Amino acid sequence: MILRRVLIANRGEIAVRVIRTCRRLGIETVLAVSGADADAVPARTADTTIAIGSYLDVDAVVAAAVAARADAIHPGYGFLSENPRLARACEAAGVVFIGPSAEVLEAAGDKLAARAHAVAAGLPVLPGGLVSDGAGVADGGGVEEAQALGHPADAARLAERIGYPVLVKAAGGGGGRGLRVVRDPADLAGAVEVGSAEARAAFGDGRVYLERYVAAGRHVEVQLLGDGENVIHLGDRDCSVQRRYQKLIEEAPAPRLGETLRVGMRAAAVAFGQHLKYQGLGTVEFLVDAARSEFWFLEVNARIQVEHPVTEAVTGLDLVAEQIAVAEGRRLRLSQAGVRLDGHAIECRINAEDPAAGFRPSPGRVTSAVFPAGPGIRVDTHIQAGSAVPPQYDSLLAKLVVSGASRAEALGRLRGALARCEIGGVATTLPVHAALAADDEFAAGGAGTDYLARWLELQTRPVRDKNG
Repeated sequence: MILRRVLIANRGEIAVRVIRTCRRLGIETVLAVSGADADAVPARTADTTIAIGSYLDVDAVVAAAVAARADAIHPGYGFLSENPRLARACEAAGVVFIGPSAEVLEAAGDKLAARAHAVAAGLPVLPGGLVSDGAGVADGGGVEEAQALGHPADAARLAERIGYPVLVKAAGGGGGRGLRVVRDPADLAGAVEVGSAEARAAFGDGRVYLERYVAAGRHVEVQLLGDGENVIHLGDRDCSVQRRYQKLIEEAPAPRLGETLRVGMRAAAVAFGQHLKYQGLGTVEFLVDAARSEFWFLEVNARIQVEHPVTEAVTGLDLVAEQIAVAEGRRLRLSQAGVRLDGHAIECRINAEDPAAGFRPSPGRVTSAVFPAGPGIRVDTHIQAGSAVPPQYDSLLAKLVVSGASRAEALGRLRGALARCEIGGVATTLPVHAALAADDEFAAGGAGTDYLARWLELQTRPVRDKNG
């Protein structure tokens, strides 16, 4: 079917991003808005708006789509984007869900189920197993025995078998919720308890599992596009510059990655997508030890990613348009051989956070917003002077994306573009981005997930007097 009216069940920059593509395709947009966003830039950009109480209310979102006579719902990222209940509710209401099927969302959204599918598809996984709520099962990747983990001693035995340090991870969701690194066996029981409570509060699912922790690996992901039968990759991205598991800078392609390793990861991601009969956009995330040319499956994100613009920059594709085409029932419009990867792109997530106060959120009102423009520069944002930054939502204000024929050219463009960015009224991460862009280790490429923590520690370390 041809989609003529789409309800966007999201806010912020991704809402504006989806509206832009819909407008280019001649699709009318209806934006679902909460009270806090009723007068925000996205609401004034959409063709029309409809009020909902919460972006997390499945019934309200589907009712809004039906009331607006929308043909489809685009969930963006976050909120309900990976919720199988929304996909099923859409199907029941006769509304197209722009995303994977409910079955795929269930397989991808549950981290343990995703691990099992990864193993079935032949992907390497880190040793690990489930621990929470009185029962658990150890799965492949080096932990062979099924076991009940209803007692702290059982979790301790699994951790010893995996080998310290271990990572406590939420089974029902991601984004850093429920994550705890445990280096000392004495801290394991407390970490499992706190991680489970945090996961239950965030996802309504208190299950957590243990996984071997790799301290200085790299976070590399592969972009997939599928139509339910055919699956292709659109290259890879490096997302290793992150703080407390929240990405700050992403780039495509991943720098300083051996070709054999890169080809292997891309092939593994496609195999995973084929195993799931994947439909729409998805990202397979890997933990990489580039020095040893090894990689392990981490998780799959069954939605469009925040960092999708860097892939668009190097492929020349509009990923939202590709999502819509698949949702309309079309076969993939390009083959793997037809994917062209040219140049390099880097994205900075500019957040309303105060680096001087431990990255504390900085809600308030934007008094000024000046962004650069020019060749190889793209800004995705939903703010302007006068925009409110509400405290109850994610702190992302804008994404600055630069591209060039080479990484060196893109990095030079990034430095100049950051110097021309100005956001007043709220504290932002702009100073951190500017400093990182000038840092030698980042410039060299290939930094691990421990890089930003090490860099931040150096910034706060007292400077010793040369006479003392």
